[in-house]
Amino acid sequence: MAISYRNIIHLDLDTFFVSVERLINPKLIGKPVLVGGTGDRGVVASCSYEARKFGVRSAMPMKAALRLCSDAFVVRGDYEAYSKYSHLVTDVIRDRVPLFEKSSIDEFYIDMTGMEKFFGCAKYSRELKQFITKETGLPISYALASNKLVSKVATNEVKPNGQLEIPFGTERSYLAPLKIDRLPGVGDKTKILLINMGIHKVETLSKIPVELLTNLMGKPGIDLHRKANGIDESPVIPFHEAKSISTEQTFQQDTIDLRFLNAQLVRMTEKIAFQLRQENKLTGCIAVKIRYSDFDTHTIQNSVPYTNQDNVILQTVKELFQKVNTRRLLIRLIGVRFSNLMPGNYQIDLFNDNQQKVSLYQRIDSIKRQFGEKLIQKASGFTKT
Repeated sequence: MAISYRNIIHLDLDTFFVSVERLINPKLIGKPVLVGGTGDRGVVASCSYEARKFGVRSAMPMKAALRLCSDAFVVRGDYEAYSKYSHLVTDVIRDRVPLFEKSSIDEFYIDMTGMEKFFGCAKYSRELKQFITKETGLPISYALASNKLVSKVATNEVKPNGQLEIPFGTERSYLAPLKIDRLPGVGDKTKILLINMGIHKVETLSKIPVELLTNLMGKPGIDLHRKANGIDESPVIPFHEAKSISTEQTFQQDTIDLRFLNAQLVRMTEKIAFQLRQENKLTGCIAVKIRYSDFDTHTIQNSVPYTNQDNVILQTVKELFQKVNTRRLLIRLIGVRFSNLMPGNYQIDLFNDNQQKVSLYQRIDSIKRQFGEKLIQKASGFTKT
């Protein structure tokens, strides 16, 4: 099986939340740090390597984490600061590479293919890491390989603050001694299935006939076989700030019924927040639009820490609506818009989330994907007709 040749860097901002907190408060350097909710049912959003030595992991209940590491410093977190530093790193990368993909707030893929004719890609990668750290103060790990899969796996292996080059043609031999759960997409269920078959290392998995994996797992078996053999042809998708997603509602009859208007805001916000999550995006700016019966139109917006959560977004939408609705006049139209979009999955709310809430959101979205978004809606989005 041929492996296509490219020069791909996977760059990861090590324990990003913790690193930013340490820039804000240098007293945390070298100490075990937990970032997340501080209540009885709070969740760990991120933790330092010092805390991980005690068995602490992200998404763990904060109480359980503190039982493992009682001396840890707990920080509630500052998404505004995280967004700021993420933008700083993005700007540095944008100015210095031909093509890059921002896959999350703290993770990048950079395509250096072709630059080997003019620069040494390994040397340039080292210089890029040094420059980003100098400009931002953030620790970085990266790996240079021929595709996104191998570069990501290698980056995870050299953390913290490491760097590695996987020469073209050695992808399979590099992956071979690793445990199977080092491959992206091998979750708990797949891991148990493979271990029950006696498959513990990637090398063993790579030698399993693709037909057998397909019979066991269906189409995902084909993908798993390719990963085990270091094959990945997925492109680096050029990063650009998506413009916006929005929705608005013109009423059949102009109204000043605040209960009705608030219900419409809930319904509209819930709809496009779900769309945001479906597209794996986060919003950094929320706007509310209002048009009165005399066609006088006003829009107000506010920058927010990157999010795609209904409850966080809806609170901002309601606050903006109260600010923009200043006239004692019938309302003809209202709208909601999300802009300053960036790639990203569900972000744990450092202040309010707990395991039950995170699980609830994920299950609701799963049901909406299977049976339609209208099957489950907030009660506050309904009005009597």
